[in-house]
Amino acid sequence: MYSSDNVGRNTIAMVLAGGRGERLNPLTMRRAKPSVSFGGKYKIIDFVLSNLFNSGIKKVYILTQYRAYSLNKHIRESWGKWTGLGEFYVAISPETSSESEEWFKGTADAILQYLRFVESSDADYVAVFGGDHIYKMDISQMINYHRMNRADITIAALEVPVEEARRFGVFSVDDDSRVTAFAEKPATPETIPGRATCFASMGNYIFPTKKLIEVLLEGKKQHEDLDFGKHVIPMMLEKGDRVFAYNFNDNQIPGMKSEERGYWKDVGTIDSYYEANMDLIHVSPQLNLYNYKWPILTNQGNLPPAKTVFDDDDRRGQNIDSYVCAGCITSGGTVRRSIIGPLCKINSFSLVEDSILFENVNIGRHAKIRKTIIDKGVVIPDGTIIGYDREADLRRGYTVTESGIVVVPRKDPAIK
Repeated sequence: MYSSDNVGRNTIAMVLAGGRGERLNPLTMRRAKPSVSFGGKYKIIDFVLSNLFNSGIKKVYILTQYRAYSLNKHIRESWGKWTGLGEFYVAISPETSSESEEWFKGTADAILQYLRFVESSDADYVAVFGGDHIYKMDISQMINYHRMNRADITIAALEVPVEEARRFGVFSVDDDSRVTAFAEKPATPETIPGRATCFASMGNYIFPTKKLIEVLLEGKKQHEDLDFGKHVIPMMLEKGDRVFAYNFNDNQIPGMKSEERGYWKDVGTIDSYYEANMDLIHVSPQLNLYNYKWPILTNQGNLPPAKTVFDDDDRRGQNIDSYVCAGCITSGGTVRRSIIGPLCKINSFSLVEDSILFENVNIGRHAKIRKTIIDKGVVIPDGTIIGYDREADLRRGYTVTESGIVVVPRKDPAIK
């Protein structure tokens, strides 16, 4: 079921999960971006943690920071329960650690603050991965590539068209994919030798343990806000270290379909988040969540099955072309092309179309909801109409994007 390679036993992972995700407001008003729901039952962070778990890497520190409560709770109640015998998935954050520690000032500074965990491990390699992207990856293949090249750092790279590359940190590489230069959001990105595409950084790195300790301690002397993209990679290139790019398109997982190759989403804005979710309900989505050879794991909860209620001519409970999670009741209403999170209730004569409902949302009778994201625990009163009149939605205080997606935030600050 999982990767047969044993490199995971010699690797620890540090997952950077402290991001605010400001462009996803109001969904990130009270939670970190990695804690935002995706695909109904999952959290965004479940994707990188599933990749590590399925790759055999089961010693993982998750570095949380901004609005860390819900994320720490999710890790503790799901990932923290699944390992043992020296294996662990544990969330740590400056909010709950000793008074001497400060909030992270940069991506590398986050690792530096908890360098004692790296120093005390017996691992040969450290995988430093972000916690806020949607993708599937066998990380053991990247580690093998790193070992083969005797690299000092290996950086996961997306192969993207030149016009897209301007949004990323871009590598210049030689014929062996050794990195010769790195530029942040260049106006004229350099292409891969022999191709019309560029290598863009995914923000995921493999280091030999000793090398990581060395470069972080050295970088600390020069930069208070130590960052991998801004400081560490340029510093290593300047020193002549062996820096290699790993082409994500070469990564294969068991059961992968051709349309999944190279699938990676940032979901950093409301529009991109909405589109990535809506892709899941297509007949053949680019991201296949039904691949049981590479499962995306999460906290399932002890919930009953979803059900529909009523089959009368004037009211019929029905879910059409939709994802509907456990514990949901569609009671005489219609759900069409939507993602319905756990424990939701769709009451009689209501219509939910092209929408995303988080956990425990209640849609009142005769309500009409279209192209709307509704946050956790929200109750929509009877007869409410959302997504049909932009000005009316704005007057209610909802966020409405230029493309017409409405976001209904939760109002109870106690709900996490």
